[in-house]
Amino acid sequence: MTKAVICGACGKMGRVIADIISNREDCAAVAGIDINPVKYSDFTVYKTPAELPEVPDVIIDFTHPSALDGLLSYALTNGVALVLATTGYTPEQIEKIRSASEKIPIFFTANMSIGINLLRELAKKAALVLGDQYDVEIIERHHNKKLDAPSGTALMLADSINEARGGKYNYIYDRHSVRRAREPAEIGIHSVRGGTIVGEHEIIFAGRDEVITLSHSAASKEVFAVGAVNAAVFVAKKEKGLYDMGDMI
Repeated sequence: MTKAVICGACGKMGRVIADIISNREDCAAVAGIDINPVKYSDFTVYKTPAELPEVPDVIIDFTHPSALDGLLSYALTNGVALVLATTGYTPEQIEKIRSASEKIPIFFTANMSIGINLLRELAKKAALVLGDQYDVEIIERHHNKKLDAPSGTALMLADSINEARGGKYNYIYDRHSVRRAREPAEIGIHSVRGGTIVGEHEIIFAGRDEVITLSHSAASKEVFAVGAVNAAVFVAKKEKGLYDMGDMI
């Protein structure tokens, strides 16, 4: 039985994760962490990791990049595995995550959906097959409350395509300020924010007289929560290291 703590337990995603865990037999939520603690289930929610009464096997984090330092400090001190599903980390924070993974197991990915990670593999394959003859553009759409743009998932997809093509691409986020033709070694990344869109990602490979589109749409946040819980059970049993969805599937 994997003992899990939910960081951001009182938020929308935290409550979905708690509900999913309550219906599983291989894990249990033993506590929550939230800056505004409210007891809504059979576990207690605390303001900080330091207040936890027992050391869990794993902490699932769906909060904000500002929570990273506290989580890493607690996890490193107590040897606790982490599932980091938050987006918007700075390069410096990502380096902290990589460094911490040399001592504890960390599951870190920009998107917990199995479908998105399949899309990632398909995009890499397409980039290899289509080569230089196709321009690559990525469009991501999210709800109007999302803070970071472009999404971590869009950047993950761009990085995968770029890696498959030998790191030759530059990322272009804004075209209106520069009046010039599109260059071949570019990946355009575009963000849309509106309404209650959960998450949509579209990769366009545009060639001469032909367009190939790969896309994924999430109908609810539950797809991410299910992936996070699966990741928690997976990484809690692992040795130190940095893991992602590719390792799990």
